[in-house]
Amino acid sequence: MHAVELEDVHVHVGGQHIIRGVTLNVPCNSVYVLMGPSGSGKTTLLRVINRLIDMVDGARVSGHVRVLGIDALKADPYALRRRVGMVSQIPNPFPHMTIYDNVAVAARINGVARGKREEGEVVEWALKKAMIWDEVKDRLHEHPHVLSGGQKQRLCLARALAMKAKVLLFDEPTANIDPVNARKLEGAISSLKDDATVIMVTHSPHQAARVADRVALIYEGRVLEEGAAKEVFLNPKDEFTVKFMRGEI
Repeated sequence: MHAVELEDVHVHVGGQHIIRGVTLNVPCNSVYVLMGPSGSGKTTLLRVINRLIDMVDGARVSGHVRVLGIDALKADPYALRRRVGMVSQIPNPFPHMTIYDNVAVAARINGVARGKREEGEVVEWALKKAMIWDEVKDRLHEHPHVLSGGQKQRLCLARALAMKAKVLLFDEPTANIDPVNARKLEGAISSLKDDATVIMVTHSPHQAARVADRVALIYEGRVLEEGAAKEVFLNPKDEFTVKFMRGEI
């Protein structure tokens, strides 16, 4: 079974045709990267998968979307989002909660942990998976304003992990952090495949090459090329893919 299946998906917002007949299958326990220039519709596809598209005024979605075997377009969106975590482009830790509670709240809401001891184990596990445990283990009861931008982003990753979601969506997660923290976050993302399926959006072909098992090149709402990352990068079939990888687009 694929973790996520999109079949002939179209998205209209107002008078604009944003997504144009996208069909994709995302294997379970893989890192799948949607790459392409800004404005190609990549983030819109993420919003379709977790139903945040519902919050866009005038948005209409057609086609078939299955997430973990469930018809995502007919499912309860709140139940769906308990199984599909998301890390946004801009780090958004809860400012009035401690570092510990930023992670623990996700476990509490999703009923992952029973009792304080189990909760503490989930928090530690998530922070270690996000590769930030060693940096915050002595500051768990401080607030996240003490963290750098990159640390805040990895804290948000830990919060998503603490939900024990089976699908994790990343929308340009390194766009607003420094290169050192970006590489740490990429390392964390690559290590997640044992626990979840990852779908990540990036406009950087170099980043896609570093982390992806499979890639899809999206342009103007269409899939121009899709396949195993090594095959696409070594033997691109579309001239647009070649130009994109050269940084010409």
